[in-house]
Amino acid sequence: MFTTTFRVEHMDCAAEEQLIRMRLEPHPEIRHLVFNLGARTLVVTHTGELTEITHSLESLQLGTRLIDQQATTTVSEEEDTTGQRRLLTIVLLINAGLFVLEVVMGLLARSMGLIADSLDMLADALVYGLSLYAVGRSVTTKQTIAQMSGYFQFGLAFFGLAEVLRRVLMPTAEPSFGLMIGISLIALLGNVISLIILQRNQDQEAHMQASRIFTANDVVVNLGVITAGVLVWLTNSQIPDLVIGAMIFVVVARGAWRIVRLSRQS
Repeated sequence: MFTTTFRVEHMDCAAEEQLIRMRLEPHPEIRHLVFNLGARTLVVTHTGELTEITHSLESLQLGTRLIDQQATTTVSEEEDTTGQRRLLTIVLLINAGLFVLEVVMGLLARSMGLIADSLDMLADALVYGLSLYAVGRSVTTKQTIAQMSGYFQFGLAFFGLAEVLRRVLMPTAEPSFGLMIGISLIALLGNVISLIILQRNQDQEAHMQASRIFTANDVVVNLGVITAGVLVWLTNSQIPDLVIGAMIFVVVARGAWRIVRLSRQS
C-alpha cells in the first residue's frame, strides 16, 4: 500500500474538492483521500499501480502533478461522512439562498453583474448538491446527473451572454449601483461563512490559509461587481455592469464544461 501526494494547482474553490472526490470514487484501489486546501495538495492512500488514478486526476485539467510517494502499512481513520453531509448541506443552502437573493435583486436592479454572480453561486450549489445526491448511487446515475447539471449551467451562461450582447446593441436604463454594491457585500459575507464551515475540521492555521486562498476567486467576483457598481455611479453608464457580467458568465461556462467533461468519463 502507498500514500501518494499530488499538488492540484488549479483547485479554485471548495467545490473543486467535491468534483475530485466524484472523479476518484470509482477506483476500488483507493483507500483514503486527504485534502489540504491551504496547500492545494491531495494525499491518496491506495494499493496497486498509480496510473489510473493519475489519469483520472489529469483528465480534470486542474494542473495536477505528483509530488511524493511512500510505502505505508496503515490507513488513516475513516472520514466522518455524516459530518461531511451536514457541512455540505449547510453550504448548499447558503449558496442556494444567495443565488435566489442575487437573481431576484439583479432583475430588480437591472444588473447583469448581479445576475451573473448569482449563477456563480448556483454553480457551486449544484456541485454541492451533486456530491450529496451521489452518495450511495451508481456511477451511471452520478454521471447522468452531473451531465444534466453541466448542460443546465451552459444554457444559463449562454443566455446570459446573449442578454449582455442585446443590452450592448440596445442600451437600457443603467442599473441600480446601490443594490449592486449592497447585495454583493451580502454575497461576500456568505462566501466567507461557507468557507469557514467547510474548513472547520482543520487546525486554525490551515483554516486561515485555506480561507485566504479559496475566497480569492469568489472575492474577486464580488469585488468586481462592487467596482462595476461604483463605475456605474461615476459614469452614469451600464457598460461597467455589462463587462463584469460577461466576464462572470464566461467563468460559469468554464465550470459547466468541467462538470460535463467529468460526467463523460468512466
